[in-house]
Amino acid sequence: MTDTDTAHRVTADELRQFIERFERLEAEKKDIADQQKEVMAEAKARGYDTAVMRKVIALRKRDRDDIAEEEAVLEMYKEALGMG
Repeated sequence: MTDTDTAHRVTADELRQFIERFERLEAEKKDIADQQKEVMAEAKARGYDTAVMRKVIALRKRDRDDIAEEEAVLEMYKEALGMG
């Protein structure tokens, strides 16, 4: 076996390991997404508005100052359109 053959085999083995790790993570991601769907289905069955819950979850990820600024602009736009 030449050095090139050995290097190629090692590279192929390493590549296979990366791909298999990625595939395992993809499977875990799918499992987590399925669990999130189950949580939302349970909340909906209990009478919660899941669309609003998703908005709250998105808001919790954001900076308070960004949210306050967006809400202020939203209120200004609504008032300009006679909605507020």
